[in-house]
Amino acid sequence: MTESTNEETAKQYVKACLHYGHAPKEWNPKMAPYILNEKYGYHILDLVKTSKFLKLAGNVLEKKAMKGKKILFVGTSKMAATSVVKYAQKTNSFYINYRWLGGMLTNWPTLQKRIEKLKLLELQESQGNFENLSKKEYKSQQKELERLRKFFRGIKELTSLPDIVIFTNQFKERLAIEECTKLGIPTICLVDTNCDPDLIPYPIPANDDANSSIEYILAYLANSIEKGNKKRLLKENK
Repeated sequence: MTESTNEETAKQYVKACLHYGHAPKEWNPKMAPYILNEKYGYHILDLVKTSKFLKLAGNVLEKKAMKGKKILFVGTSKMAATSVVKYAQKTNSFYINYRWLGGMLTNWPTLQKRIEKLKLLELQESQGNFENLSKKEYKSQQKELERLRKFFRGIKELTSLPDIVIFTNQFKERLAIEECTKLGIPTICLVDTNCDPDLIPYPIPANDDANSSIEYILAYLANSIEKGNKKRLLKENK
């Protein structure tokens, strides 16, 4: 990579606010290797380290996609929810953007039953079966359908555990990260200056509180997945 390319990338990082951390009083000392200095009352992340770990995560995802592995995006905060859906759909991946229910992965059979319930209700709705119900029953079924869609629409076609999971916020998704760790599922996650990078096999030191930062990171990772998908299709069509 040329010096001009490095400079341009650094400008993109700064524009997306990847470098802003939390106030020093909120920091996790384990993040010390990824912090450059303190400015305006906030820790500033070392963007050289951010670039290194972002590329590593991208390479991992590209290889997973080349092998046709199942990739799951998870971001349930208001800032991440829309971007998670956008990039999961763009890469033909799976997503959870509303709320993580305890046991989603560690209690897989129960999850599958809920998804089957969702599919059944959607089938009944498409066939017009709801129209034959009483007003009270109709409202009840419609409410249940919408509830299940919020939780499971992004994983409706996920028939087995994901091979890797991308998280946008360690604190918000701590329960989900713990489930992945317990099951040996590798994870990628943005880690801000108040996070514990040791909990994530592939941490990406970056601001997890800004829409622009989350969007930039997910766009980069999605691009890596797309590269892997294209390479797999080329190989399959030879």
